[in-house]
Amino acid sequence: MPHSVCPWWLGYFLASPVRRWLGQRPEEILRPYIREGMTVLEPGPGMGFFTLPLAELVGPTGRVIAVDIQPKMIASLKSRAAKKNLLERIDARVTSTETMGISDLNGKVDFTLAFAMVHELPGASRFFAEVGRACKPGAKVLLAEPRGHVKEPDFTAALSSAAAAGFSLQDRPSVPKSLAALLVKN
Repeated sequence: MPHSVCPWWLGYFLASPVRRWLGQRPEEILRPYIREGMTVLEPGPGMGFFTLPLAELVGPTGRVIAVDIQPKMIASLKSRAAKKNLLERIDARVTSTETMGISDLNGKVDFTLAFAMVHELPGASRFFAEVGRACKPGAKVLLAEPRGHVKEPDFTAALSSAAAAGFSLQDRPSVPKSLAALLVKN
């Protein structure tokens, strides 16, 4: 897949209510997969469009680990989370292009949200291998890529990388304006 990182300043648009008007409502997309007390990994959270609803859904006993390579995205996410009194549920980390820096999560993650970010990576194999190590057996990954920006053959290639890392395709849920797959860790 082609790769380039979304510029930090575009994060303001991606976190704005306009996205809801365009049909992407995080609570509706996530509610079927998230329970209170879960540990959720969100790579590439931007400024928190999904992170804040995830933090609400996991409740006070859950945790969301949001990792991004852009410090300005993480700083804005933390600021938005603090305003909503959700910061204590979110572990927001600046990471590198080489690794997500999540080895402390090995075998602990219940759910991963990979929303519109895998196409930004130079390769999906390393990403899914790292997510695979972090996930518990039976953990789920919701992979969603922007329809039109990511073509079906590229999405299929990402699914193959996920399969090589120990994930099975469970479903192809309907996610507005996206190609989507629900994966489960074997």
